[in-house]
Parts: sequence; structure tokens; C-alpha cells
Amino acid sequence: MEEQPTGQAATLRRTVTDDESRVASRHWWDLDADDYQEEHGAFLGDVDFIWCPEGVREADVHLLGDVRGKRVLELGCGAAAAARWLDGQGADVIAMDLSGGMLRQAQQAADRSGVRVPLVQADALALPFATSSFDTVCTAFGAIPFVADSGELMNEVARVLRPGGTWVFSITHPMRWVFLDEPGKEGLLAVHPYFDRRPYVEQDEDGVPTYVEQHRTLGDRIREVVAAGFVLTDLIEPEWPPGHEQIWGQWSPLRGRLFPGTAIFVCYLP
Repeated sequence: MEEQPTGQAATLRRTVTDDESRVASRHWWDLDADDYQEEHGAFLGDVDFIWCPEGVREADVHLLGDVRGKRVLELGCGAAAAARWLDGQGADVIAMDLSGGMLRQAQQAADRSGVRVPLVQADALALPFATSSFDTVCTAFGAIPFVADSGELMNEVARVLRPGGTWVFSITHPMRWVFLDEPGKEGLLAVHPYFDRRPYVEQDEDGVPTYVEQHRTLGDRIREVVAAGFVLTDLIEPEWPPGHEQIWGQWSPLRGRLFPGTAIFVCYLP
């Protein structure tokens, strides 16, 4: 995440608008969808719900509770493996993503598995669903880091949830912002201020953002959840499991055994 000389494609920290984030994220994931699925598809599966690179499975932890007969929305679904798994548990599921490229991967996975759920292309800041239309909303690393106003995303989730509904999401643990995105020893050095909330931005030679990822502190995330009317019931920081040697970007056994890489927020709407 080091800044590059002016005139070259650069990575830096700077503010961006909602529109810049939206355009950059849609374009990035449309272009990266095939490579992402080729690299991570075997780990994620076609019909499985994995919360994080540490390998936490919903089948084991039951963070969503019993979903039989529940209407569920998966935000930032990617290839929608989690939505298809939820369908197999008896849920009435809709899978939503901003990227048409990722939804194309979702369709291909549906063709392979024979498990089909409705796929919707939409913006997480303007959910195309009626108020109080879902019992559960969930996302594993989707949407939240890629919008400039994640507080408004929390409000939108609260709007479409019914009273008593569940909202569970996993994100990169905020303390990871301090370190370089490197899985080896070089990634153990703290170099970035934790309290610098400017997003990480990759931009082209004309200064147009091509990839944007937002950072909030742990306290920021909790305040966003509470401000939207949710009650936070658990905050899970998965430990790196013994025998798990797979590297996923910055997630690695070396780093994972020293500090958390994922934070999972479990909330409900009173």
C-alpha cells in the first residue's frame, strides 16, 4: 500500500465519493471475477457457507440460527455459494451483488451444482426490496468494505429486516489495516495508522479510482451497528485453526497465529 510516483498507476490513501467507490468496485469485480473464482473457488465450494479465510463454516457455528422457512438476503454474494447452502437448509434466499461478473460466476456454479437461487444485481446502499421483507441478512466479506458510507448500508439492512431479524457480517479485522498486505514476515511490521480512516485506493494514470477498500476502527463498526438500531450480541475473532496451511492474500498461518484477521458481527433488530 505504498504511494507510487506521480504519473504512474498509484496506490494511496485518499477520500473518495460513493459514486467513485461504486464505479470502481463494480468494474474491479467484473474484471476479477474469473481469476478470483479460479483462485478461491475450491476453498469456498459451490454449495457451502464459509465466513472467512480461517475456514469458519456456518454449518459448525450456526450464527444465523435455524433458517428453515426464513426469508434470507445474502449481500455481496459473489458466486453465491452461501446462498445455495442456505437454500439447502430450507431458507427462502435471494443472493445480491453489485458485480455482473460475480453473478455470472454464481450462475455457472448453479449450473454445476443444480442449486438455483434468485440472483439480483443491485447497490447495497439502495436495496431494491420492501421494508421489513427479510428475517435474516448476511454477508461474508461482501459490500461493507467497498462503500464509502457503510453507516447508510447498516440503515438499509435495518430497513429491509423485520423486527427481531438477524444481521450477521464478516469483515477484515480492523487491526489488519495497520500492517502491509503481505502473508510473510514482512507483513508483521506495523506501518499504517489505525486511526487513518481514509480508504486504500488504487487509481490509474488519470487519477480515476480502480479499486477502493474502506477502513473503520472496531469502535466505528460498533457505533454504525448501534446507530442503525441493532443490538450487537457477539463479536467473533476467529483463531487460526491448527493444520490450516492455506494462504489467502494477506491471511496466512504465520499472521493468523499472532493476531486476528477476521471480525464477525452478530446482531439483531429489536
